Amino acid sequence: MSQIVSRFSLICQLNQTRLLSLNSIKTLLLLIKLSKQFVFLCLCISFPTDNLPPAISPRNYHGWNEFDINEEEPLWKKYISQFKDPLILLLLASAVISVLMHQFDDAISITVVLIYIFFGVCACLQEYRSEKSLEELGKLVPPECHCIREGNLEHLLARELVPGDTVCLSVGERVPADLRLFEATDLSVDESSLTGETTPCSKSTSHQPSATNGDIASRSNIAFMGTLVRCGRGIVIGTGENSEFGEVFKMMQAEEAPKTPLQKSMDLLGKQLSLYSFGIIGVIMLVGWLQGKRILDMFTIGVSLAVAAIPEGLPIVVTVTLALGVMRMVKKRAIVKKLPIVETLGCCNVICSDKTGTLTKNEMTVTQLFTSDGLHAEVTGVGYNGAGEVLLDGETIHGFSCPSVSRIVEVGCVCNDSIIRSHTLLGRPTEGALIALAMKMGLESIQQEYVRVEEHPFTSEQKWMSVRCDKAGVYFMKGAYEQVIRFCSSYNSRGTTLSLNHQQRELYQQQISYMGSAGLRVLAFASGSEMGNLTFLGLVGMIDPPRSGVKEAVGTLISSGVAIKMITGDSQETAVSIGGGFELFYFCFYVGPVSLQNIGAVVAMTGDGVNDAVALKAADIGVAMGQTGTDVCKEAADMILVDDDFQTIMSAIEEGKGIYNNIKNFVRFQLSTSIAALTLISLATLMNFPNPLNAMQILWINIIMDGPPAQSLGVEPVDRDVIRKPPRNVRDSIITRSLIIKVLVSALIIVCGTLFVFWREDNVITPRDTTMTFTCFVFFDMFNALSSRSQTRLVHEMGLCSNRTFCYAVLASIMGQLLVIYFPPLQSIFQTESLSIFGEKREHDNSSKVQTLRSLTEQENFYVLCFCLYLCRHSPNRIYLLFGQTCCSW
Repeated sequence: MSQIVSRFSLICQLNQTRLLSLNSIKTLLLLIKLSKQFVFLCLCISFPTDNLPPAISPRNYHGWNEFDINEEEPLWKKYISQFKDPLILLLLASAVISVLMHQFDDAISITVVLIYIFFGVCACLQEYRSEKSLEELGKLVPPECHCIREGNLEHLLARELVPGDTVCLSVGERVPADLRLFEATDLSVDESSLTGETTPCSKSTSHQPSATNGDIASRSNIAFMGTLVRCGRGIVIGTGENSEFGEVFKMMQAEEAPKTPLQKSMDLLGKQLSLYSFGIIGVIMLVGWLQGKRILDMFTIGVSLAVAAIPEGLPIVVTVTLALGVMRMVKKRAIVKKLPIVETLGCCNVICSDKTGTLTKNEMTVTQLFTSDGLHAEVTGVGYNGAGEVLLDGETIHGFSCPSVSRIVEVGCVCNDSIIRSHTLLGRPTEGALIALAMKMGLESIQQEYVRVEEHPFTSEQKWMSVRCDKAGVYFMKGAYEQVIRFCSSYNSRGTTLSLNHQQRELYQQQISYMGSAGLRVLAFASGSEMGNLTFLGLVGMIDPPRSGVKEAVGTLISSGVAIKMITGDSQETAVSIGGGFELFYFCFYVGPVSLQNIGAVVAMTGDGVNDAVALKAADIGVAMGQTGTDVCKEAADMILVDDDFQTIMSAIEEGKGIYNNIKNFVRFQLSTSIAALTLISLATLMNFPNPLNAMQILWINIIMDGPPAQSLGVEPVDRDVIRKPPRNVRDSIITRSLIIKVLVSALIIVCGTLFVFWREDNVITPRDTTMTFTCFVFFDMFNALSSRSQTRLVHEMGLCSNRTFCYAVLASIMGQLLVIYFPPLQSIFQTESLSIFGEKREHDNSSKVQTLRSLTEQENFYVLCFCLYLCRHSPNRIYLLFGQTCCSW
């Protein structure tokens, strides 16, 4: 205390400017430690008024009691930021070049750009609606308050408060600023808006010399801005950004949400495709120049090839796939606010989960009773609905059939300020558990038989509560065993009062240790006619039971490589016991996502209070509680659990892994088709061969590559075994070695098959020849799409019709191909001819007809060969043996 007094003496010698140079946290800790008299003296140091009104001078130093929100980014800038993806920039550049060079046959690029502009508007609006967390903080500050200035009670705007003002609080009002309490009677504050904890916090006016910069709940003489109170008075010690809410506000402004792994992968893919595209332009121009061709002509060809290599549909597929994932997550009781977050869940390898309400039900339930005479009763049932029984040696206890147990229940029911109405608790969870216990024994109405004449309310300092009733002047007490036992001189033994001895105390202490090792919260009960001469009745053990299915979900995630860390404020013994029930062995009394991210972890973090908002925003995936979470917390989070259930997080991770696999399948299909088409055009150009495909046919292939079959790969159902696979490494590119091999094998089959059919035709290139080559390429691409549905499973394992959208898309593409071949108006556009097994009537001889029949038959046989190759494509030995190469692993 001498150090505090000397510290205060030093402050008194400072001028006001130097006092204000102390940051808000240090000032707050100082005022917590000082007595209320010293606080008055400290905050009433005269300001250099300069003939200003009393409140104006301190406001020049402290500013207004409000949050200074930075100027909001204009909507047009948010829209432009949607196109910073290198892949989108490359796509935009290809569309512009196509227009400038009058290559309108590549209209697919231009069309996709227009479509993505629409999706950009949608994404921009989604982001605009999500960025409201800072505004929600302002809603927690009341607009008006009652303040005492110069001895007069005034009704002021809350923004006008300055340090030194005295604020009067009434029932149900929100605290307008951080207050140091100096007058309070039975004051409790609802700090759930700040901490997320629903249990009211008891407040006092006493100073705390040992206070540290720790838990907010431990600062019992401070009422924080934005919290709800019963009644009391306090002196203003922190306003605006110098309050506890202000600290959260400043950290949220400084915190930037990290890029998602998908965004990083797409950035890398865009850079890789850009590098390959410019490399193709350079090689083509160099070879053409060496062959003596015009530079401008070769530049035109090079640009066309580079544009053909770009998977224009990829941005749309990614957006649509993520949007569909968000819709599926809504059905699983999770609201995802940002599209890329869905995929980020798939590579999450650390989950920091709150215990109360997420892993547990947030419904305190009595499970054990131990009477003072040694009886041990078990309690069944969970929640506040009164369902369950009290069992003693296997027999049900009801009413007063067992006096030793009934007296404990009687005390717990009478010494209680909470009520249960329609299975909903109004009050403290521990008191709700005692009322539910009384309901199970049919004793809930006993509370109405007593009238209180005196009450000692529960406080965090004394850790007990007692009431005196008019019925024979009896006292009822409940609380922590260490506190209750101090008021007891005897104990109840089967209706007889015996003197409390050391042996009995040891017995009770052993029972408390036993209950504590089981994760139970223990309360002691006593009654009597005098407060200092009470009779000890027994102990009750209660627990917040785990949610159903959580243990299985935790086990599945741990086995797949996801570390689960339980965040709790319970004692180490309780935390170990509860976590052991979930097979968890990592417990955190405080943890921040940044420290985990620094070692390469992808962190999902749950939270429900304002003080959690900064951590949720810094985490890779911030998860807010939908039922118990504050509005600020929900706005700062990336995902909201509607039912506060941990199993929903596991479903979200499963969905994220499935979405990434679908995107990877799409990339594989598009790249294999692009490389196949690029190879055909490049070989024809570089080797001076006749072009096997004309411009409109290439356009049709490009449409198929980016159209329905490709888009339908994004809605492939999630593999049932994907949740058991380990999270992917965020440093891995979306184009891996195995994917490259699969892409090259698929492209090689398409190119070889198409060139084989083209080579078997006559030397003179006719529309019929290009039609056969064109049709062969399209059918090969359909088989390619079929094999791209999964990276690990065969077609018959997935089920041919498990993805009906894909079946419809392939059927539509085949119908479109038949129309291109047989519908006369389209024949003229695509320069195709009708194909028939009997050939067409021409001015050729019979040998030409025989050649046509033979070529078509060979083509049909090759289609069958192609189909067989794709069905056995997951057997590397067969594929590489067919191509005469050495077997190697994919």
